[in-house]
This record gives sequence, structure tokens and C-alpha cells, in this order.
Amino acid sequence: MTAVITLTNVTTAEHELAALQREHGRPLFALLLRLCDGDRQRAEDLVQETLVRAWQHPEALRAENFDSVRPWLLTVGRRLAIDARRARQARPPEVGDAVLENARVISDHAERAAAALDVREAVKTLTPEHRDVLVLVYFQGASVAEAATALGIPPGTVKSRAYYALRALRRVLPGYASDMR
Repeated sequence: MTAVITLTNVTTAEHELAALQREHGRPLFALLLRLCDGDRQRAEDLVQETLVRAWQHPEALRAENFDSVRPWLLTVGRRLAIDARRARQARPPEVGDAVLENARVISDHAERAAAALDVREAVKTLTPEHRDVLVLVYFQGASVAEAATALGIPPGTVKSRAYYALRALRRVLPGYASDMR
């Protein structure tokens, strides 16, 4: 018998809430829409949250102090809108899907570090002459003429050593061959 009374109370509360929404939903939505800068989705969410608060506090709806519950509903809705705005301002802005699709992809530092280790090990397999040319030209950014002067060899020799050094690296690092062209 107790379960039936509880079921009846829930049904009555649901009917009261539906009547409350029919009677005060439009003015509440209009206020919240203005407070949400025209964001219909956010305003609808706040209307629902206001009605949930009304459902949670039925004593406020039946208070004899005022003729209508509309001022109470509008006050609760306004406070919820203010709280929601403050919460949005306190956290970083949300990013939409369109922004994510156009976002620049940044390479993974772990992959880059692993590749650098692989290249370092491969460079160790070169002859000292080839290694010196690669270090000067590719890692330190020296021109062919500058490398030739630094090493005391003709520029043509710098070019040929660089060519053969890269060719040797392609054999040692087959997975990186496309990156070295």
C-alpha cells in the first residue's frame, strides 16, 4: 500500500511539473535565451535545470508568501545562467570539431628522438673522412666551399664524399631512405 502512495505522489509531482513548464516555460526560456546571448541549446539546458530545481524544492512552489511561482523560477534560472557563465569563463574555451580538423599536426617528439639516435649510430659506421664532411655540411650548415677550406680539400672532393656518405647511410637506414632525398 505504501508503494502505491509513493507512485501516486510521483505522478502528481510529474503532473505539477508539466503544468509548471506549460505555464512558465516560455517566459523562462526567453529570459535565459537573452542571458545566454542567443545560445538556444544552453538556454534549453538551463530551463531543464531550473525545472529540476523546482522539482527538488516543491516547498518553494507551494509557498504562501507569493501569488505566483514565476518570480522564483526566473530568479533560479537567472542564477543558474550566471553560474554557468562564470564556469565557462573559469575554464579554457571549448574547441569545436571544425577547429580540430584544421589544426596543425605536430610530430611526436619520441619518434624524432628515436630517429636522431638511429642517424647518430649510422653516422658512426661511416669512415672519418665521410663523417667529417657530413657533420660540417649537414649538421653544422657549412657550405661546400667552407667545408673544403676547413678540411683542406677541394670542393669537388667535399661533394663526392657527401654523395657517398649519404649513399652509405641509405644502406644502413633503409626505413629513412625517402627522408634523405
